[in-house]
Amino acid sequence: MQRDDAFLNAWRTAGTPVDDETAAGPAPGRPVQRYRTLWISDLHLGTPGCQAEALLDFLRHTECETLYLVGDIVDGWQLRRNWYWPQAHNDVVQKLLRKARKGTRVIFIPGNHDEFARRYLHLNFGGVTVAEDWVHETADGRKLWVIHGDLFDGVIQCAKWLAHVGDSLYEFTLRLNRHLNTLRARMGLPYWSLSQYLKRRVKRAVSYVDDFENAVAREAKKRGLQGVVCGHIHHAELRDIGGTLYANDGDWVESLTALAEQADGTLQILQWSEFLPAARHKAARKAAAAAKTAQHV
Repeated sequence: MQRDDAFLNAWRTAGTPVDDETAAGPAPGRPVQRYRTLWISDLHLGTPGCQAEALLDFLRHTECETLYLVGDIVDGWQLRRNWYWPQAHNDVVQKLLRKARKGTRVIFIPGNHDEFARRYLHLNFGGVTVAEDWVHETADGRKLWVIHGDLFDGVIQCAKWLAHVGDSLYEFTLRLNRHLNTLRARMGLPYWSLSQYLKRRVKRAVSYVDDFENAVAREAKKRGLQGVVCGHIHHAELRDIGGTLYANDGDWVESLTALAEQADGTLQILQWSEFLPAARHKAARKAAAAAKTAQHV
């Protein structure tokens, strides 16, 4: 608990961000994308698997009126086992605090990996409001229940020891994935998630995802709401389930995704890997090659 309290105290008392205004701003030639609302979750700060640089790129190139942090922002499970907090992770926290100071409404809904923060519900840390859940009203009048989702996970609720074992195996897969993507980057290939690939090919994992999505959607409908936004399972999705909108904003370990609301209430999944400089350069190279080929036809 001491490390949890130390982190929250640092969050509460954080001062001037480490990176200056120039470094924290968007890259030259890349416009800032503006949205009414953004949802992100499962950052897992405090673990080597967190894609902190990609996340910083996202935070620097997006603006919104309201930003929801939908749980597992900090990985307390991993930090208790092995303290890991590089500068990039601190920069992410500072960037979130800077957004709050500059007028973005930031709402933090803790998940199972940062469940220690549930002791601080209804408090405010550096302009960030901590809440158990939230009801968000879109610009077109729909009411969406915002939760992390771990309360609908039978493994978390009934066999937490098994969840910790799975978490360790998951970390091993992510370490393997980092080495694989280092090699892919040298070859000029885009980011690719090994763990997502494995999940899609295991029937039991697919069944688990379906059960989770249906359970969350049913509960939102029971509450008289038009939809639900959650995280937890690291699987970005936006679809209708029995007349209820189900939205999952994904994660920043594997998929690098966020959920965005446009000014008119339209929702979309942002695949941020497509906006990263490496992906943009590859797309530009492909377009240039295609144009060159067309000239010779």
